Amino acid sequence: MADPLPHTVDLMLRAARIADDAELVDIAIDGGVITAIGPALTGRGAEEIDCAGRVVIPGLIESHVHLDKALLDAEKSNPDGTLAGAISVTAELKRGFTVAAIRDRARRVLDMAIGNGTTAIRAHPDVDPIVGLRGVTALLDLREEYRDRLDIQIVAFPQEGILQAPGTLDLLRESLHAGADVLGGCAYNERTVEDCRRHIDLIFGLAAEFDVPLDIHADFADDATDPRYAMADYIAEVTERTGRHGRVTLGHMTSLAGRPRADRARILEQLAASGISVVPLPATDMHLGGRSDVTNVRRGIAPIRELWQAGITTAYSSNNIRNAFTPYGNADILDIGLFLAQTAHLSGPDDLTRVLAMATTEAARTIGISERYGLRVGAAADLVVLSTRRVEGALLDRPDRNYVFKSGRLTARTTRVQEVIRNNENPRDKN
Repeated sequence: MADPLPHTVDLMLRAARIADDAELVDIAIDGGVITAIGPALTGRGAEEIDCAGRVVIPGLIESHVHLDKALLDAEKSNPDGTLAGAISVTAELKRGFTVAAIRDRARRVLDMAIGNGTTAIRAHPDVDPIVGLRGVTALLDLREEYRDRLDIQIVAFPQEGILQAPGTLDLLRESLHAGADVLGGCAYNERTVEDCRRHIDLIFGLAAEFDVPLDIHADFADDATDPRYAMADYIAEVTERTGRHGRVTLGHMTSLAGRPRADRARILEQLAASGISVVPLPATDMHLGGRSDVTNVRRGIAPIRELWQAGITTAYSSNNIRNAFTPYGNADILDIGLFLAQTAHLSGPDDLTRVLAMATTEAARTIGISERYGLRVGAAADLVVLSTRRVEGALLDRPDRNYVFKSGRLTARTTRVQEVIRNNENPRDKN
């Protein structure tokens, strides 16, 4: 049993389930931090919530989201469903972007995310000669507006490439001066393999100049026949050469699944040795992939189990929400996790628990917040109370997020009443 608490704490969560093979615990929160976890804590909370055996998890993390481009499907959809089509449609729409419009659409998604239990987001606003710094500016405003409810990291992202979009490198530098937290890359969106490598060299150099992490869109294709979509080897090499171990993340990485097994194993070993994290984005990857296949349509998802087995930190995220890249989504990371499990041949308690970790502890490592994150004493009290009473049900049960806390402060609450009427009952008899 945990030691008695020395004083009344701000909040006490009673009878919480944090593991399926352990007894229920109380969680004490004071000053926005978890101060004690244990069965039947003797202290009191200024506010107390009876979890009644419901599951409590750390706050969910969206490690890769394009808030600036969210909800654009209402304006214009993707005509052919391809990646090229999505980039083209979005480039057209971006010409009409305003900071206010970006803020409005992003705010709607942020509110969805909070209601669904998200406490941290890494957002990738486009930075290019088309849109300039409007996306970054909007996200800087929202980072401040939401700071008590949600942590927002901003990734300056060159969607249109760098070499084929002159002026982008200077705009990326301006974004970092303005307060962007991370430097992005789009390694495949250049005309030649040599330019792709130059793109990578440039962003590594700029990241070193500002001492920021890198989060790169890479190898986003059905297979690796086009070498522009097989840059993981080179990125791992540059990571090692420049000493950026543990500070590089790669998003998508779908073409990994299209490489020969031995080749894939070698690349995964390189990524693991370089401390590179990988973030598959299943809703987008499945929607855009396999478009040219007429038989045996490919799933187009990075090989999740192989990433796990290689020891690579692996998260997942929503990526895009209701736009030309992904015409679906509600900023519900648990819903995306269930979809990932269904499409990546993952099942059973061990797999599903690992998928949940991809949206919590592994995502925290990916975005660099693990030191202050988690279900442990001393961590920030970013917590979610789910309506399920089994941790393995966090995905399967599609549970409500009954309570969402950011640093111990309630940010969202969901109460739902459902009643099943038996054939021999008349609901009016209860009135």
